[in-house]
This record gives sequence, structure tokens and C-alpha cells, in this order.
Amino acid sequence: MLKKSRNILLLFFQIVIFVYFLILVFLYFYQRNLLYHPNENNYSGDQISVPIEKVKIKTDDDIDLLGWFHEKDLEKYKTVLFFHGNAGSLENRIHKLNHFHKMDVNFLIIAWRGFSGNKGKPSEEGLYKDGRSGINWLVKKGVKEENIVIYGESLGTGVATHLSQNKNFAGVILETPFTSMIDAAKTFYPYVPVSLLLKDKFDNKSKIKNINVPILIMHGEADQIVPFFMGKKMYEKANEPKYSYFTKHDNHMMEYDENLIKALNSFLKSLN
Repeated sequence: MLKKSRNILLLFFQIVIFVYFLILVFLYFYQRNLLYHPNENNYSGDQISVPIEKVKIKTDDDIDLLGWFHEKDLEKYKTVLFFHGNAGSLENRIHKLNHFHKMDVNFLIIAWRGFSGNKGKPSEEGLYKDGRSGINWLVKKGVKEENIVIYGESLGTGVATHLSQNKNFAGVILETPFTSMIDAAKTFYPYVPVSLLLKDKFDNKSKIKNINVPILIMHGEADQIVPFFMGKKMYEKANEPKYSYFTKHDNHMMEYDENLIKALNSFLKSLN
């Protein structure tokens, strides 16, 4: 009887280990589908009120990216290059872009490969290429690097942080940044060896020390996707001059209310 119980227990553990192994295999091969959500629609029905030009931006691996470009005055004002997060189309950012019309800035927002009808599949290296192509496009338009403000939203903070290292941009804005994708994944999959499995690591916390231009970090304490402590840690690791806009009640999608707009405007004006 005891031997039979041991055999049953052994079989049980073998099944558990096998199922766990299958889960790891699934997560490894399916992880980018879990990270990137181009078809998710968080906002619908928003109408853009700022004049934009739809442009095509070619990457160095020959992918045409959709971009929205608003030109107010390239000589007089700074130009914001907006890197969006891991979900949705450019239309999902209309509620943010409309506010830029009230500020003295130009802006370019680009859609990642695999998003907004673009060809290709998103990956860490692919997004770095996309972001770099946005910078190059602006430079070819006559915008000097020192007049570009890099703005990263959520996953876009990984691209913003990476591309802003040792650069002379006018400034950097990070909205709901994470310390690294490994740290973020551990909050969702605490029993998975994510450091071994993860392909796209976006190690922001080790790169932010290489940013030596003014930086604004925005985060809400109620964030249920990227924990607030990550944004706070990024702020602590950032070099001066640095500024923060931390709120009690904002979730991951921060509310573009009067206070946030004031913080953005104040930061942008300080760069002139």
C-alpha cells in the first residue's frame, strides 16, 4: 500500500513537472504575443483636432512606418518625438496628441512595426530601429538633435531610454516607465525564470544613467500594470536636471488632466 502511494505521488510530481515544462515552452515561443498587442483598442471615437500630416518613415531594414507629423514652427519650437506603448494604434493616442496643439511644440508620433497596418513583427531590436528611423527622419527635415524631445509612453520608455543614451537631445519624457522588462515580467509570472526565457529585456534601469539631458518622469501610484515603485526607481537613478510628476490616483493610462498638462508645459518651456 505504501509503495503504491509513493508511485502515485511520484507520478503526480512527474505530471506537474511536465505541465510546468510545457508552460515554459509556451511562454518562450508565445512571449511576444503576450507583450505586443497591436489590435487592442483602448480608446474609440476620439477625433483629432490638431492638424497632422500622415507620413511614411522607412527603416534601415526597409519597413515603411506610419507617422503623424504636426509642424508648427521647426525653427522656433522644440519637436516632440512620441514613442507609444505596447498596445493599440496611433488613434489610441489622439486624446494625448490633441493637447499638444495648445503647446508651442511640433510633434512626430510613429507606429511600431506590426502596428497601425505597418509590416513586420515587433521586437526589442526592431523597435530600436523604428525609433532611430524617426530621429533620422526629423533630422532630414532640418530638426537638430538638440531640438528634439524624446517622449516614451510605457513600453515606449524602453525605446526612449535606449536611444537617449549619450545623446544631446533637448530633453526626455518618460510616462509610466519600467525598470526593465525582466522586472515587469516577474510581477506577472513570479514562478517563471523570466531572466532566462525573456527575449526582449529593455533594461531601462542600467541605461538611464547614460542620459545626461533634462528628464521628466511621470507615474501614478495606482498603476496596476507597471508598479509605481519602478517609476520612482527610475527617477532616483536619473541624472540631474530631473523632474517628476507623481500622482496618487492615476492608473497605467495616466489622465491627461490640467495638472499633467501643466507639468508637461512647464518642462517643455524649461528647455527653451
